[in-house]
Amino acid sequence: MSEAEESDQERLRRNLNELLQELRVVQAGVQILFGFLLSIVFTDRYREVDQYIRITHLVAILFAATSVALLTAPAAWHRALFRRGRREDVIEITHRFTMIGLGTLAAAMTATVLLLGEVIVGGWIAIVFGVVAGLGFATLWFLLPWRERHRDDLDAPGHPESPLTV
Repeated sequence: MSEAEESDQERLRRNLNELLQELRVVQAGVQILFGFLLSIVFTDRYREVDQYIRITHLVAILFAATSVALLTAPAAWHRALFRRGRREDVIEITHRFTMIGLGTLAAAMTATVLLLGEVIVGGWIAIVFGVVAGLGFATLWFLLPWRERHRDDLDAPGHPESPLTV
């Protein structure tokens, strides 16, 4: 069956299944990162680090914890509203949670790269690593997809800038 032949409920079911599958992939990574960040405080070396590294570590943990909360919340929403005919609402709020969760995950990953850069090499090179990581996540996860999405809008028939508009 093509997407054009789907009923609204079939489309919503497919969209929700695709979204939940995407979240299954992301959840494992963010939970592993969160566990890694939590384990750092139990090392002997952590007692010797300066305040800057401790604050960077705390920021990374807070962003990772927020990511875990946002990226696992859709399962709770789905379960709570399951069979209530609210699939469209679940998809909308889950989409928002996912996008914000990816943003906080990008921030957690960036802070983690900065943290590791500080511990391994220190100084301005660590900051460069953090900036490059942040720009990489922003570009790959947000800027390029949004550019493609905007391109789809421009290519739609009837859009004043569309090549399909005569």
